[in-house]
Amino acid sequence: MSVEASHVQSAGSPAFSGRSSPVKPKRRVDHDGQNIKADKATRRYAAGVDRALSLFDSALQEWADYISFLARLLKALQLHPPGISDVPHKSVVARRLSQCLNPTLPAGVHQKALEVYTYIFSLIGKAGLGRDLPYYLPGLSPVLAFASLSVKPHLLSLFDTFIVALDPVALRPALKAILLALLPGLEEESSDEFEQTLVILQRLKEAVAHGEHDGRSLQDASGHHFFWQSLFLAAITSPSRRQGALAYLQRHLPRLGKSAESRHRPNGQDGERTREFSGEVEAITSPEPGLLIRCFIAGLGDENVLTQRGFLDMLVTHLPLRSEALHRKVSPRDLIKLTSAAVSVVLRREMSLNRRLWTWFLGSKDQSADEASGPASPDDAQGHIETHGRRTEYFRQYGHTLLVEGLLQMFESDLATVAEKARPFRVALALMDRWEIGSLVIPHIFLPALKSIWSYQRVARTPEDFTEVLRSGKGFFDGVESGLIWDEISIKLLCATSMQSPDQEPFRESLDLIAFVIAHFELQEEEMLVRHIPFLALALLLKGTQHQEKERERTVAKRVLVLTGQLIDLIPGRALDIRTTEEPTRDIDYSALEAENHDFLVKMEEHYIERRGKTQSAATAIDSDTLGRLYLANILQAVRQQLRLNRLGPLFYPTISILDKICRKLPQSHLHDVTGLLSDAVEASGHITGVRLEDVTHFVSLLETIRVVLPSIQNDSRLRLILPNMVTALWPYLSPGRPKSNIEAVRCVWKVHSLSADKSLVESCVTSLMLRGLNRSDVSLDIEGARRFGILWSNSNAANASKRGAKVDRPRDEQILGRPLLLLLDSLEDTRTDLFVFTSGWLQSSMNVEVIVSFLLTKLQTSLFQPTVNTDDPKVDVDACLYYLRTTLNVVEYTPLVTWSTLLMKVHGPKHDTESAPTTTQVWLTMLCLTILSEDFGARHNDSRILSRTQQTAASLLQEAVLRSTSLADIEAKLESSVLTTLSRSVRIADHSLQLAVMRLMSVWLERRSGDMTRNQSAGHGRVLSGDAGSQAHLSQERLGKQEPLSGSANPPPLLFDCLLQGLAAAGSQPVLSHWIRFLEICLPFYTSSTFHTLMPLNDRFVGTIEALFKDVQESFKRPDNQSTATDEPINTIIELFNGLEHVLAQAHDRLSESEASHASIKVPEQPQGFFNKLGSGVFPLDAHRSRSTTTNNRLTVLLCFKDAVKLCVRFWSWGAEGSESTVRDPALSASFNHTSLRLKNRARRLLEHMFAAESLECLETLIDSWRGSQQAPSTGVPSTTILSLLHVLDGSRPRNTIPAIFNALYSRTNPGALDPDRKSTLSSELSDIEIARFLVHYTQSLEDDAMDEIWNDCMTFLKDVQANPLPHRQTLTRLLEFIALLGVKVDNTNFGENRKRRRELADLFLRQLTAAFTAKPLSFPSESTSSSNQKPSDEPSHPPRTDSESTGDDIVAVLAAIMPNVSKILIDSDRITTAANTVSTQVVMPTLRWKSFPQNVTSIFLDLLLYLTRIAEASKVWRKDLAEAFNDPKFFCGHSYKLASSHWLPLLRQWIIADKDRVDELLSRMPSPTAAGIMFGVGASSARLEADRKTQLNLRRVTTLVLAAPKDSFVMQLGAVQEKIADLFNATAASSPSSATRADIYSLLRALILKTSPVHLASIWPSVTTELYDAISSIYPGRNQDKYNMHCVVHACKLLDILVVAAPEDFQMREWLFVTDTIDAVYRPQDFEPSALVDDLIEDLDTSAGSSQNATNTSPTPQAGSRKPLLTSKNLQGVPREKLLDRAIRPFLRQLSINTFESTYSMAAFDWQAAFDDLLFDIFNDTNLV
Repeated sequence: MSVEASHVQSAGSPAFSGRSSPVKPKRRVDHDGQNIKADKATRRYAAGVDRALSLFDSALQEWADYISFLARLLKALQLHPPGISDVPHKSVVARRLSQCLNPTLPAGVHQKALEVYTYIFSLIGKAGLGRDLPYYLPGLSPVLAFASLSVKPHLLSLFDTFIVALDPVALRPALKAILLALLPGLEEESSDEFEQTLVILQRLKEAVAHGEHDGRSLQDASGHHFFWQSLFLAAITSPSRRQGALAYLQRHLPRLGKSAESRHRPNGQDGERTREFSGEVEAITSPEPGLLIRCFIAGLGDENVLTQRGFLDMLVTHLPLRSEALHRKVSPRDLIKLTSAAVSVVLRREMSLNRRLWTWFLGSKDQSADEASGPASPDDAQGHIETHGRRTEYFRQYGHTLLVEGLLQMFESDLATVAEKARPFRVALALMDRWEIGSLVIPHIFLPALKSIWSYQRVARTPEDFTEVLRSGKGFFDGVESGLIWDEISIKLLCATSMQSPDQEPFRESLDLIAFVIAHFELQEEEMLVRHIPFLALALLLKGTQHQEKERERTVAKRVLVLTGQLIDLIPGRALDIRTTEEPTRDIDYSALEAENHDFLVKMEEHYIERRGKTQSAATAIDSDTLGRLYLANILQAVRQQLRLNRLGPLFYPTISILDKICRKLPQSHLHDVTGLLSDAVEASGHITGVRLEDVTHFVSLLETIRVVLPSIQNDSRLRLILPNMVTALWPYLSPGRPKSNIEAVRCVWKVHSLSADKSLVESCVTSLMLRGLNRSDVSLDIEGARRFGILWSNSNAANASKRGAKVDRPRDEQILGRPLLLLLDSLEDTRTDLFVFTSGWLQSSMNVEVIVSFLLTKLQTSLFQPTVNTDDPKVDVDACLYYLRTTLNVVEYTPLVTWSTLLMKVHGPKHDTESAPTTTQVWLTMLCLTILSEDFGARHNDSRILSRTQQTAASLLQEAVLRSTSLADIEAKLESSVLTTLSRSVRIADHSLQLAVMRLMSVWLERRSGDMTRNQSAGHGRVLSGDAGSQAHLSQERLGKQEPLSGSANPPPLLFDCLLQGLAAAGSQPVLSHWIRFLEICLPFYTSSTFHTLMPLNDRFVGTIEALFKDVQESFKRPDNQSTATDEPINTIIELFNGLEHVLAQAHDRLSESEASHASIKVPEQPQGFFNKLGSGVFPLDAHRSRSTTTNNRLTVLLCFKDAVKLCVRFWSWGAEGSESTVRDPALSASFNHTSLRLKNRARRLLEHMFAAESLECLETLIDSWRGSQQAPSTGVPSTTILSLLHVLDGSRPRNTIPAIFNALYSRTNPGALDPDRKSTLSSELSDIEIARFLVHYTQSLEDDAMDEIWNDCMTFLKDVQANPLPHRQTLTRLLEFIALLGVKVDNTNFGENRKRRRELADLFLRQLTAAFTAKPLSFPSESTSSSNQKPSDEPSHPPRTDSESTGDDIVAVLAAIMPNVSKILIDSDRITTAANTVSTQVVMPTLRWKSFPQNVTSIFLDLLLYLTRIAEASKVWRKDLAEAFNDPKFFCGHSYKLASSHWLPLLRQWIIADKDRVDELLSRMPSPTAAGIMFGVGASSARLEADRKTQLNLRRVTTLVLAAPKDSFVMQLGAVQEKIADLFNATAASSPSSATRADIYSLLRALILKTSPVHLASIWPSVTTELYDAISSIYPGRNQDKYNMHCVVHACKLLDILVVAAPEDFQMREWLFVTDTIDAVYRPQDFEPSALVDDLIEDLDTSAGSSQNATNTSPTPQAGSRKPLLTSKNLQGVPREKLLDRAIRPFLRQLSINTFESTYSMAAFDWQAAFDDLLFDIFNDTNLV
């Protein structure tokens, strides 16, 4: 409905004599009762009526009093003077009569009131009743709905005699109200009043359409239209009257389907006929046919099944789909809405409704009877529809398009809720029960339905919403035939692929839709799997394998191929079953393939498009044999095309993936053509070097697919040409600088090895790659090859083990790693090369040295004992023996001592000697060396040179095996300065060999200078605590006394320390970093006297270098694949640096322990047996008292280094954790990322464990400090949950150790004097006691519930000690209270909590702690000036738990709010709960609510606490008084309270009013009746009046707030008292006390009652409300005195009218015409229309008075589509001055009200209750409107 329709003039407006509109409202208001002559008899008459009326306010106690009152009134009226036909005080008389028709009064009162009405109507006559109808009709309108059987005839007679007989000019504005008044008489067809009501309605219909003009009767040709339009409006807006409207429509609504609806007349010479519709049809469709449609829509959507059934019957009989009038008069949009409403009845699942719906859609079986009354029309040529085919054709012609469009609009609705979004799917599913309809509709809505679900997935508010809609969609999908599903999908795909470019939007949309169907719907029907999906997948395959030139096209093609692979996964093998024939299979003819593909697409198009909607034959368009051949031929051709490209593209992997899937589904005998791919693969492998790792992996996957199909290809010569190229392509990805791809590359190498029948092929390839570049001057490639081999060797185990279920077979590594390994070990012979430097370092850090040595010993054993043919003595290969001896010696020299010692103790024996018992490797190797050195060994060989070298090597090996730990080779010493200078220079020029040589020289030199330092001492100082190789020394005080410091003469050289720092930090030293670490270990004992001076620089250098390398590693996983890290081996380098850092920290801590032990007192006094002595037992080592001089500074230095190391370990542990930014970007390389991060995290964890073992308290405080930083800056720091998880995995940080340590940290800051010196913290971390207490709560919360058994005793002892002396802990008592509550909750979840003694002990602790918290630090608030200057509440969360960002710990309110929901678990009996509730109420609730800054000091957390308190049954009497005092505080209603009202205050008041419903009566009693007595003139009178006004306003607002807070209909019993008080306050004047200034708040109370009370309970208030509202709005007529109604009251009166019009209570609809034009005249106005509604008349007068130059500015926005919201809201009025309210707010509102009322009714929009509620709440808490 368009707003412009208001300017359309009704062509059929009836012509009346005299005045064309009733008396204007202003004239009624100004001359109410003043047209009676002022003579003596008249005054006596008016006084008698006035006296009778006064009895109503004073003498009415029972129903009999009402009859007496009515009798007195009737008698007073009967005494009217002759010639007087008017009623004095008619507005009061009408209101009192209306109140006497209250539904709660008995029928006798009603009858007496109707008797008075009858007399009045007889007295004033027809003209007077037409004039005064607005006074009397509102009281009579609702009576018929509740009248008794004895009253109804009298009432109907009254309507028939007086009202229906009025002139049309008087009936027209009130017609809708009259219809609503009479329709209840038609609800029961068997009732006595049914026929009488029908007659009255018919008379009313004729009365509205007829008039008297010039003494003759005229009838407007379409005069009935106004009656019908009003009747439709009544049926739309009033559900309770809809049944009566249906009864009338069934009997009198013209049938649009009858032939009599039209007449044919000749037109032109050819006899052409045009069509005119009858007057009856014109009457119901003019001027607005949409009302007829909306009447039926409202009836079809009614909750009453009988009403729905009746309107469906009328659709069949009166509005058939075939009606020409329906299609010509009604817009297609309205017809679609009607069809959608009709089809929605299927959701009822009522057979009677469905049967009528099918009849309307398909037509009745016999329609000839409908045409008996008129000639046949062209539409009736079909006659009887007897067959299903003809009924289907009927639906196809008339209803198909409408139904499809209606369902599509339902699917495409954007404003739909979850239920509305799911509704069309259920409707469509129900339509399939009727195949004549479903078969025609479903094909058109199927794809839009799927798109609707697909699009809703992106906009759904929650996953649960999408799941609900998807559930309905799945039901619809499963109900559709599989043929139809794939017909529609295939047709859409074929239409999309017919476009020129494949990247068009329709094609991409088709792909997304198919992928969505595969992911979310069940596709397991046999017909889908063997018939439709194979066709669709092949069509997609043909599209995806077309030649793509543009990058965008290749991207789309990749999506196509991926989707094709998903479809092929669904296809069973039998769908592609190639028939096996006896003739040999022929090769694929690729030249004819294009023609076969074209033929397939043609057949598919014919199958799906040309036969759409027809019955398909059982046979498929293409047999499975042809289908399988096409699949194989096309995918082979696609793979060949990819292989022939110069570079493998993005389509390569999807293509070979499809090939693998197809080959697994086809018989193996028909896959011989697959071998043809090898030739193309040979050529492609030649240019595969330099491609991405993924491409190489995919290429290998292709070869694996070919091998699986045809295992015989392992011996194919073409494969031997391909595999070396694969290894060559993989070789760069084994670089240490690419750690993110190492694992994947190693896996691929092993796959290549498994493809070859020649097991030495890959080995030779690796060897050749390592030797590449030997003849060049630059040998860096050799070093890089060695490094890559190191990665291949070390990661082969991880690559194989990471596969689920894979078995690691290490002895087979020699098949591809043996020769390269020996080649690498040969580099140990020449110490001058960089390759030697790498290999030696690699052996030091390798985790598989044992495997290497075992491999060499096996080779050595084989060379010594080779069996011979002619003799029993085994043959010895001396050359091989020498080679393996020398290689073994080199390996042993550069193998860690621990590894070598472990290896020597393992069992080993010669393979040829089966009789000898197994011996250890050490024994076997010793005997072997002795054998070689023996005389017999040398006698059998003539080559003395080779023999000598062999024996020398054997002797060296024996020396290393037996004496390595006791002897070292000596070299000549050099001057210290020259050696250190050379070392420094070698670091600068990155000469690794020189560095190693100088370091060895320097080591020997230092050992010689040490003199008295034994080798054991050197070894003791030289070990690390835990390295990557498995060293397990511990950083603890158990090492005290085991090492002696070096003598004072063993001073280090001056430049040695600078060289150490330079070498450790230099980037060029990283390849030899392990040697630098060992060199550092040797040098550190010489700095024993200056350990603490050198510790800080060394620590900073280690930490800084590790952080830089770690950052580089992190960035490497974010960079593209072709970029390497700045460091060659960052992972190994970081691990080596960790080893050095740990050794430095261990050395410093040992020295610190020695220093503290040496300064300890001779005798330590016995400590008292208190809590902290027991608490620390077994947790921290006992030391003597520390010196407060140098020792304290030294300890602080060590602890600061520990702190840096702990923070470093935390950063490593958080790498890759949830919530951190360090995540791998490429999911394909996740294995390498996980492996790398796991190595680094484990190394950091081991260091952290050892530091915890040495200094647990200080390390724990450092972790707490990091946790605090993550809480304060979550986006930049380490996630706090990561720190807690790290604390849980550390071996030494179990809860029984960590909790006491936290207690010690807390006590060190609150009461350090109570702690032993060895348990005190050094306070190196800037942590407060509040922060530690917060961490205690969070840590305890993260613990498992079962851990309570471990920490219970410590916690109880600590808490008792705190409560014994709470003053030092006053800042943390609040957090400790939360800690106790948390213990109670966790104990309640375990069996440990079943011990009631423990529970009672904990409950007592909680109560004492609660008391102590308030005693130590009572609740306080900011000063009043501070609070008043800040009116805005803090932006706190609406739910209190876990305010982690707080900087203070004394927020007792937040803690209590978190505790209260679980108080029943903490305090197990009701007495303790009551005690706790009393304490909280006394200490928190009462001070907060009574503070002078209330309500500014109230926060959301406090209100949450109070709400939780109200839900505790034991505290039911505690909080009521405090809440009542707060609610009664005059400052309660303010802006601050409004911000918390809806979310917090109203739920609180709801709990209060449910517990005590007498509060409303108490508030009503506080409001005095308006009175003018006793008020003196002057200032005192004004002050008293203002005070009374303010109190009354506040009490009215309190009542309004309680009404809004309470559940609906909670105050039905108090409604009479409320009404009485409202009526009493309506009598207030500007001079009374309280005055009329309180009217605005009375209107707010009425708005609350309308929103929160069912309309059936409000029947008694409408007379008073109508009168008051009419008077209030009328007060703004120009020239009226506005003393009684100021502008503020008028605004609120307009808002009350706005709510009434928008909410439209049914009783008010019968009074609505007094205020707005509620008929079609609001839009289609007659020519001589004069407004009779108050609003329309008032706006004309206001506009006339203001003049055309003063146009009002509209501040009232039009409601949004889809909802009926109030036009006039307080937020829109903000900023409008009071003197401008009339022009800028009221006038625009009044101007829009009538038209918007009609438009909202026409749109059938729902009432937005929440918007009206929010606006009223804003008005209540707006303190600017208070007096």
